[in-house]
Amino acid sequence: MATVITPNKPVIVNPLKQSQTLGAVLAFLGLKGMIPLLHGSQGCTAFAKVILVRHFREAIPLSTTAMTEVTTILGGEDNVEQAILTLVEKVEPEIIGLCTTGLTETRGDDMDGILKDFRKSHPELKELPIILVSSPDFKGALQDGYAAAVESTLKELPVAGETRPSQITILVSSAFTPGDIQQIKEIVSAFGLIPVVVPDLSASLDGHLDESYSPITGGGTTLTQLRKIGSSAFTLALGESMRGGAEILEEAFAIPYEVFTELTGLEAVDHFLQALVDISGNPVPEKYRRQRRQLQDAMLDTHFFFGRKRVALALEPDLLWSTACFFQSMGTEIHSAVTTTRSPLLEKISTEQVVIGDFEDFEKSAVGSDLLVSNSHAANIAKNLRIPLYRQGLPIYDRLGVGQYTKVGYFGTMQILFEIGNLFLKVEEAKSNYLNG
Repeated sequence: MATVITPNKPVIVNPLKQSQTLGAVLAFLGLKGMIPLLHGSQGCTAFAKVILVRHFREAIPLSTTAMTEVTTILGGEDNVEQAILTLVEKVEPEIIGLCTTGLTETRGDDMDGILKDFRKSHPELKELPIILVSSPDFKGALQDGYAAAVESTLKELPVAGETRPSQITILVSSAFTPGDIQQIKEIVSAFGLIPVVVPDLSASLDGHLDESYSPITGGGTTLTQLRKIGSSAFTLALGESMRGGAEILEEAFAIPYEVFTELTGLEAVDHFLQALVDISGNPVPEKYRRQRRQLQDAMLDTHFFFGRKRVALALEPDLLWSTACFFQSMGTEIHSAVTTTRSPLLEKISTEQVVIGDFEDFEKSAVGSDLLVSNSHAANIAKNLRIPLYRQGLPIYDRLGVGQYTKVGYFGTMQILFEIGNLFLKVEEAKSNYLNG
């Protein structure tokens, strides 16, 4: 059991965490026909947009209520109304995701009241879904905002219907890339099941060169699919932060669920595929039986380089947990762990302590490690400590193709095994060359 520590520091130095607002926007980008609308200043929106554009290298649809000093003092009701009407006129969204920011949360805008008044004033827009999520950036982190957006969507859109035995809902946390989600969809579909993924970033942030520019998301979970979630036979919650969304569906529609905190590693994938066997009644396809044998061989080939190595992690809680479990399954020691926000998983990580802190805490605790795992903001720390960095999380802006990184399933586990194994091998070769003069 790890001890969870929050350093009592007067100031955050070199922040690790990203804001709740950014997390909510990321979740909304996985819904088709969506335009996220940030209720705050233009700077809040620009900051989120820059991070997402640099990470995914895609056009990111995002809008703002453009609060100024005057409207912040007098109230943002008119800004919200005008922003929604402008979006309806200019971009014709199928869904609007309305996210609060630190500015308007601090002021205390009554967002429920504002939306209620808007609905009264504009009955012609009663069919337009407007999903409100509270995502202040002065507390919580990206994972919290992402989960809040998913939960708000599940409270607002699904309707009850006759159960479809082959349809299952898959709630994916912020720990999964578009490439991960695509792999998960392929695995689930191979069992004869119809997956409804929320949110489906694999269909919205994978590039759309064959389409004309659109100011709203061009892919993702459709509004029709979201409405039909109430007819799903089962819910798979991928990531501890998705448990709340699964509980919402269970309470509203009596849909049973199971939470999978990781999908990387032999045992974790075995567990996931067994669940799919139980739900579908179909055996594991030969394709994945073969991939399992390939993974076992890869583990045998690479374990010499992983055993007894010390790894330092600085990641969001869900990703921290799954990454730590993967390394521990390969005989690697978790030397230090830093994260952004609280989670029930933190105490369960097999290390002495988990720090809810910043990159300053990470740099101090990572001394003596053999590998760092974090986002691109840790590059300078890796350079200062002369320790290799394996990039995970968001943002990653100094590598190409990060949206297609795959670390789930037998195939994804093999990929991460070889990538990290090669980093360890490179270090061993450098040491050998140095000693040999």
